Amino acid sequence: MSLILNPERQAVVRVAEFMCIAARTAPKGCGIDNLVTAIVSEEADRQQLAEGMRQFGQQVNAPFFLRDAQNVLDADAVVILGTRLQRFNIPGCNFCGYEGCAANEQAGARCSFNLNDLGIALGSAASIAADHRVDCRIMYTIGRAALAMGLLGPDVYVAHGIPLAARGKNIFFDRK
Repeated sequence: MSLILNPERQAVVRVAEFMCIAARTAPKGCGIDNLVTAIVSEEADRQQLAEGMRQFGQQVNAPFFLRDAQNVLDADAVVILGTRLQRFNIPGCNFCGYEGCAANEQAGARCSFNLNDLGIALGSAASIAADHRVDCRIMYTIGRAALAMGLLGPDVYVAHGIPLAARGKNIFFDRK
């Protein structure tokens, strides 16, 4: 008899893959795709990410990075979504606070469309986790540490992470 005991972890990793698909196919401004996706599922890799989170949290004196690092260790997988910078040159936009993309670029600012697209992708990904009853929570701390560690490449400038778990109770809420 072939028996798989506690197959939830394998299923969580599959859901993480579906989450990346949902993020990739989420609507994007002007149809331009600047999204970068990654999955961290192996224990050693999650430990490395958690250590990077701890180090960054200590560097910037933000203890909540340490708390969230424990969530990464306890998770079955982590989806990381980031965006590259590309200005869309949409006349009259100015959502970034500058008078056009040339002024935005000169100031070294970020394009609001890239950030909007990332937010929509994060929501699409989280909805897939919810559809499959996988517990999750979108975390700035994971993405910030991933950027500090250079995990998504040099051209990604904003990222967030979504740790995933299948337990009897959602481990990402009611935290200490």
